[in-house]
Amino acid sequence: MNRYKRYASSMAVAVLLPLTVACGGAAGDSGAVSAQQPVTGIDWRVDGITVGGTTRHAPATARLRVDEDGRAAGNLGCNRFSARATVHGDRITIGDLRTTRMACAPTRMEFERALARALTTGTLVARTDGAKATLTGGDGDRVHLSRHAPT
Repeated sequence: MNRYKRYASSMAVAVLLPLTVACGGAAGDSGAVSAQQPVTGIDWRVDGITVGGTTRHAPATARLRVDEDGRAAGNLGCNRFSARATVHGDRITIGDLRTTRMACAPTRMEFERALARALTTGTLVARTDGAKATLTGGDGDRVHLSRHAPT
């Protein structure tokens, strides 16, 4: 009988432990457990930026891709860019941008300068939520992204 109890206890632990971990065990937990999705290796469309509490929508051409191998590239809204990037988990630091030098309408150029500043002013913290992502700088400025569907 003692052998049966040990077997039954072991089976209960084997079945209930994964459920407890998956559902969260701490009091006050929301119960939702999800792993942070990577932001690297994905072609992102820049939807907009929030600087100083003001959100500006991005031109349709604005794109960003950061790869694990230390490369970042995309389009600032008018000009294409490339840069070195350092990725440590959810932290991304993008170095000086190398850009093309096309001229566009003043509003696009203003957006481009603001996006370049947001991407290169310190370390960004990446947060993903399905097909959306946000890069937040130390000053609270945010770059809003969504997965870019290839055309």
